Amino acid sequence: MSMQVVPALTRHSLTRFQRAPKILRKLRRNPKTGLPQPHVKIVTREFAPCRLEDHYHTTLKDDLMYMTYKHEIGERPPPRQIRLTFDPEDPYTKHRHNPPVGGSQIHKKPAPPSSPDNVVRLEKIQLHTMVKEAVANKSHLLGAMMQMKALTGESFQGGGQHAVEGVQVVRAKKSVGGWVRPGVPVGVKVDLKGQAMYDFLGTLVEFVLPRLRDFSGVVLPPQSSSIKTPSAVAGVVSFGLPPNALVFFPQIEVNVDAYPKLYGMHMHFVTNATGVGAQDRARALVSGFQVPFVRR
Repeated sequence: MSMQVVPALTRHSLTRFQRAPKILRKLRRNPKTGLPQPHVKIVTREFAPCRLEDHYHTTLKDDLMYMTYKHEIGERPPPRQIRLTFDPEDPYTKHRHNPPVGGSQIHKKPAPPSSPDNVVRLEKIQLHTMVKEAVANKSHLLGAMMQMKALTGESFQGGGQHAVEGVQVVRAKKSVGGWVRPGVPVGVKVDLKGQAMYDFLGTLVEFVLPRLRDFSGVVLPPQSSSIKTPSAVAGVVSFGLPPNALVFFPQIEVNVDAYPKLYGMHMHFVTNATGVGAQDRARALVSGFQVPFVRR
């Protein structure tokens, strides 16, 4: 009896699973790309814990709170009212540009009160590169776009995330001596947020920076430099990598011959730090992710 049942089960299973499922509803195609679109919204989520993100929430956040904390007694006094250049009630000057007396006050804005809610954190990493040859022929941007795509893996609205903008083309905003005209593509950029941001940062500090011979750290400004400049209150840490450093990224190293030319890039670590001393707090955060700093 058992000898007769086994072939029946085997034949039934082969018949059931060897045939492709019947298509009941055809997929629509995107008119722009020509690719099929599913009928439901597909959104990818994080599929593995991020080590650097866990490191920030478990260790680095508490250390930064301790290092940047400033104790304040009582409430802060209200800010001093800065007189405007022209009287806003004067009908002859109310439509003029009316800046405050003494210029911009952004470099004098104090930092927000220290609290667990506004501890300095990394909001995004922006990568951008300029391609001078693209001014004459925009096809030269393809190599830089391939490089950024391989480094970040970002694509426009990739994974169903509508906030992901992917690799963007940077266009000139003003004319420069007849060489660059407004609207001409001059480079590419990518904004990294969330887990993609921490994945790129981990690759940078674990594979790339330790293998650079001439890189001893991000150069700090001299101690005599002013802390009230616009860059000092921006909360952004920026540095760049030359073209020969791009070879050390695993995404490029595995197939470096596929790129006719490598382009250097600038990296901007954008944080939520604001006010006086914002860049120092941002540097403390970035140094916690094993990015070295040196002062010459």
